[in-house]
Amino acid sequence: MVVFAGQGDPRRSLSLLWRADAPPSARGGPGPKPRLSVDAIVAAAVALADEEGMAALSMRAVGDRLGRTAMALYTYVPGKSELLDLMYDAVHAELPTAYPESDSGDWRTALTAWAGEVLEFYVRHPWVLQVSQARPVLGPHEYAGLDTLVTLLRATGLPAGVVRRLVGTLFPYLRGSAQAVADARLAAAATGSSDEEWWAARSAALLELVPDFAERFPAVSGLEAEGPVEPYPGAVPEGTEPVPYPEREARETFRVGLGVLLDGIEAARAGRT
Repeated sequence: MVVFAGQGDPRRSLSLLWRADAPPSARGGPGPKPRLSVDAIVAAAVALADEEGMAALSMRAVGDRLGRTAMALYTYVPGKSELLDLMYDAVHAELPTAYPESDSGDWRTALTAWAGEVLEFYVRHPWVLQVSQARPVLGPHEYAGLDTLVTLLRATGLPAGVVRRLVGTLFPYLRGSAQAVADARLAAAATGSSDEEWWAARSAALLELVPDFAERFPAVSGLEAEGPVEPYPGAVPEGTEPVPYPEREARETFRVGLGVLLDGIEAARAGRT
């Protein structure tokens, strides 16, 4: 499911995102119920989406979490569209905005650290990946994240036009990598079978039904014949449970692919000297 941001009233949405207007005064009702606020509503909505996914998000469900009716929320947030914008921008506040390595000229280490932080951010909040980047939210925390990446890329010395295209390359790459990790975590629960069970059943059937598989697909078979891919250093920290194979593959693919992208930046820099 793809969701597009920025579908609410522009003036109201941006005012809420940037906290440009004074918040509505909370009305006290009978009893000791805590007063609502935009931040409290957004925090409850983020927790709901983190736990149950975007499909579970509604004003009523958020109100239930807060012990209020959906109508009580509308005084603070006009509707679900504006709430989604606020949620998306709020979670982006988790991302670091400073990387000392960049200040010392080590742009590659800084970009590697940035990419790792963003990947884990998406994995913590997989619903964010459903929000299309075709229509940005235009909130302060989203802009802070963008500003951080532009700052790191400008440290490479590449021209502004190239930096713009690298921004458009790195974010989709990270979103795709994070989606692979999120899907790997979800697959067993969603399908009712473990990765081992799924592959065992289908591998046996495939070999039986397509005995000439290796001859028909020599390039793919050649990769498999060269041996299993070893997990990258640190993939399974000492004292922790092993990372399931699909997630490990997704993370290793991210690491190798990022290295190739950074090699390309290095080559572009060398080509300009």
